[in-house]
This record gives sequence, structure tokens and C-alpha cells, in this order.
Amino acid sequence: MRNHLLEEIKSCKICEDDLPLGANPVLSFSKQSKILIIGQAPGVRVHNTGIPWNDQSGKNLRAWLRVSKEEFYDEQLFGIVPMGFCYPGTGNSGDLPPRKECALHWHQKIMDQFQEVELTLLIGMYAQKHYLPNPQKTLTQNIQQNERWGPKIIALPHPSPRNIRWMKKNPWFDSDILPYLQQRVHEVLSESK
Repeated sequence: MRNHLLEEIKSCKICEDDLPLGANPVLSFSKQSKILIIGQAPGVRVHNTGIPWNDQSGKNLRAWLRVSKEEFYDEQLFGIVPMGFCYPGTGNSGDLPPRKECALHWHQKIMDQFQEVELTLLIGMYAQKHYLPNPQKTLTQNIQQNERWGPKIIALPHPSPRNIRWMKKNPWFDSDILPYLQQRVHEVLSESK
């Protein structure tokens, strides 16, 4: 079934003149998506391939979730909606923040389409500030307090290889958060079979 909203978004040019590589919105979802992943913005490789999370961060994320590529890219299972849909460019310490136009213009229209989302993964502070009911001051605090968000929302760090230092500094993420994340993902996917 055609998703007219997704087609409209993929042809969006709202901020094309401000993007270093031009507009190429990269996202994936259906009305029936069970798990919603809201991240930051595509990197260069994702921009060039047009495939969400098609980089080392995506490999790390799929390992965290314990899902196959086939499951991850099944729009009936996973909706992938970054805060910014296009590559924003590079700054002094990595990629620039996601542009705000996407969230302002498109996010509510997308959220209104979902009928079956059982779990939302908020990856990184941009998504957490936008979607958590009362976000904490730091990413670490948001992740430590996942029980506050209930069983339908899990706050996560970005799975970028650049976050190795954060992972080493916060070993509780591997021991406490990842098992909870994997359990919730397994529960939702089991219900959809």
C-alpha cells in the first residue's frame, strides 16, 4: 500500500538551500509500525545510500536491539523517523544538529498516522528533549531514569562509535538498560507475529 505522506516527505525541499549535500530525506515507516525509532539526522553514508542507519551506528543499534537487518528494515515492524531527515553538515565535533524544519513541519503529521506503535526509542538528546514529557538536564539522566517514561518509551544514547567513552564511563548501560531494551523489543515483536 502506498504511503502518500512518506512520498510527500521524501520529495521535501524546505531547507535544501541550507544543506551542504542538498535535500535527501531519509526515513521509513508505515501506519502499522510497531516500534518507532526517533534519532538525530542521517550521516553522509546514510545520505548517499538513502537507507536509514546504514552505517556502523546502525550495526551497533541492531546489535543492541538483537534484531536482524530484515526485521529492522521491515516498515511493519520498525518506523524510523529522525528529528532531521537530511544530512545537516559537519561542525567542529561531528555532524551538526538536526535541522528544526523537519520536526516543525512533519513530525506531528507522521505521529498522527501511527496506529500500532507499542514502543518508542528516543536516541540522543535532540529526540529526548522533543518527546520526553519532562526531560532531564542530561542524556545520562534521561537514560538512567527510563522507568519514569514507562514501558512505551526508552531513552538511549546514540550508538555511534564516537560514544565509546560514554559507554565505558557508564557500564550500567550494558548491564541494566540493554537487557531491558532487548526484552521490550522482543515482547513487541513477539506480539506482532
